[in-house]
Amino acid sequence: MKLHGAEIVDTFAEAFPMWGARVVITAATPAWALEAGRSMTGFATSVIGCKCEASIERELDPGETPDGRPGVSALLFAMDRDGLAKRLVERVGQCVLTSPTSACFNGIEDAEHTVDVGGQLRFFGDGYQASKVLDGRRYWRVPVMEGEFLVQERFGAVEGVAGGNIIILASDVEPALHAAMLDVVGEAYHSLGFYPEAETLLQRALAAREQQIPQDREATAMVHQHLGELLHDRGAPEEAQRHLVDALTLRRALSRLLRARA
Repeated sequence: MKLHGAEIVDTFAEAFPMWGARVVITAATPAWALEAGRSMTGFATSVIGCKCEASIERELDPGETPDGRPGVSALLFAMDRDGLAKRLVERVGQCVLTSPTSACFNGIEDAEHTVDVGGQLRFFGDGYQASKVLDGRRYWRVPVMEGEFLVQERFGAVEGVAGGNIIILASDVEPALHAAMLDVVGEAYHSLGFYPEAETLLQRALAAREQQIPQDREATAMVHQHLGELLHDRGAPEEAQRHLVDALTLRRALSRLLRARA
């Protein structure tokens, strides 16, 4: 089966319908944007305990954000549209509004359904808030201790699917955890702009994958992808292309293998 061009292997993974939103958070520096994003998505691993699931999607360059500042995008999911609206108001209000220099924007334009976020958070202004309509969209400026918090009034809400499994394969626990840790910390350093440190960790993660866990092709492909993205940002396009091609080759081989077993 194919869905939007992606091949779906007929195996088991828990999945269920949810409503989702994409949030764009900006700040004066990439580090503060990331801090706000991490705070907003914290303790959001399962709807069972916190009524939503959320995670940072990726880092955004200034040219990709509405206000021309560095930022991150985050995805947030809840069981229904009303629940999504409540979780957005709670998390943006408690975690993004309170983060220094932050602003928050809708990340899904032209969505059929929208929920009110900025219109609820404006009340934190205690009557001193102000609004302005630009290109048919209303924004609220809410005064805070270090200046003002800018938030878009309505956020797109779309239907989606949640669930799935990420499996790390290894001969024993230690090499699997070691390689995963190097990859995760390397990606964190990349997002913070510590490029040399990130490259060192990702190269070590790749070596661990290839030497100790060669059967986990998807995890190895992911490290190649992370290295390619990092080297692109470091201005090394030829090296970046080599790693990205290696990632694509591994994934194509894995896809052929899975089709053969089906």
